[in-house]
Amino acid sequence: MKKFCEGLRTEDWVVVWVSIPLLLLAALVPGRLPAVPATLATGAAWGNIAVLLLVVLAVLYAGMALLRRPMKGLFPSLAAVFLLSLVAQMIAKIPAVSYYGFESVFFSVLLGLLVRNVWRLPEWMKPAVQGEFFIKIGVVCLGATILFSDVMRSGVFGLVQACLVVAVVWFFAYWTARRMKVDRRSAMILSSGVSICGVSACITAARVAGGDDRKLSYIVSLVLIVVVPMIYLMPWLAGQVLPLLFDDPQTVQEVAGAWIGGTIDTTSGVAASSTIVGETANQHAVIIKAAQNVLIGVVAFFIALYLSTRSEGGEGERRPSLGIVWEKFPKFIIGFVAASLLFSLCQSCGFFVPDAKGKLAEPGAAKMFSTVFFSLAFVCIGLDTRLKEIVSKENRNVMAAFLTAQAWNIVVTFLIACLLFGVLKPMWA
Repeated sequence: MKKFCEGLRTEDWVVVWVSIPLLLLAALVPGRLPAVPATLATGAAWGNIAVLLLVVLAVLYAGMALLRRPMKGLFPSLAAVFLLSLVAQMIAKIPAVSYYGFESVFFSVLLGLLVRNVWRLPEWMKPAVQGEFFIKIGVVCLGATILFSDVMRSGVFGLVQACLVVAVVWFFAYWTARRMKVDRRSAMILSSGVSICGVSACITAARVAGGDDRKLSYIVSLVLIVVVPMIYLMPWLAGQVLPLLFDDPQTVQEVAGAWIGGTIDTTSGVAASSTIVGETANQHAVIIKAAQNVLIGVVAFFIALYLSTRSEGGEGERRPSLGIVWEKFPKFIIGFVAASLLFSLCQSCGFFVPDAKGKLAEPGAAKMFSTVFFSLAFVCIGLDTRLKEIVSKENRNVMAAFLTAQAWNIVVTFLIACLLFGVLKPMWA
């Protein structure tokens, strides 16, 4: 019994325990929770910041207490890390910035790198540099935003496309990365980011595969930078190619939306790009992207299953067993899946408490918590990274593998979208 209780005090389980109050708040009082402000010009904005800092502080202290880690100096260290993450989130809220799909984690890494490489990281800032802990909490909260109703809205064709694209692109990207001498775990992170949904998939895969956080920050930066030209490239390609293949304007819009939703790696980038094509394309693109997002947990499970068959010292195989799979499986993913199931059930049954405007709660509050903790985590990653490590030869191989995989993604998703939404769906109708 004692051994069992000690097993529940590992970081993966502790993350689940400290995330439960956050998810309860997101479900029960969504309209009353603070949010990261877009400006600091009002007293209410500063009040929101203070409440968010207290929430993060409580979570950090509770987690460190359960893990029996030192708590001396946590508050001033967290205040500094929180300030950097706050600046990053406010930059990401600028309309011109958010339009291009740049998420707060990108600016979090930049600010962390700036502090780490321009000034020497002082000792008093180190206690709250807990990137692994913050990322796992962000993943659990992210689960509450992955709703199965999104899969139902996508219909059978959207679900089939999501599964086909994720499977075909993931394995090609992994094969390409390994051929280019990218290490196995970084290849898994890269493949998940290209095939599923960019930043969130990269973060989840990194925690499952145990990849280097510095590689993770580099791959996330690649995802967010490549999104910018694709926002304009994809509508242009759709406008040039699809009218030559399909006469019906409605079909052109649906295929364009499915193509954009399956290739652009951030939800905001998908929304911005598909809006250029038209309203129908926008609706299909956002739904397809949501359907792919649901597969994060599935891919995480299979990565863990694969790694459970590999020996610790190299590439040798070993016989899988339930015990080995359970040992290797990241327990915080159970929290991710449970949050998704719970919020999906609550949404379908109408159990959410209405907010101040009488609107039923959506998972926006959980998304806010996820963004806050991801931003904190990437500040910590930046604070732990030297710039010379980012421009290493191996990272150049990662970039080449990523661009190759993204090109493959564009071609394969085009063919699948044309087949499903341009040929089979009109025949089905």
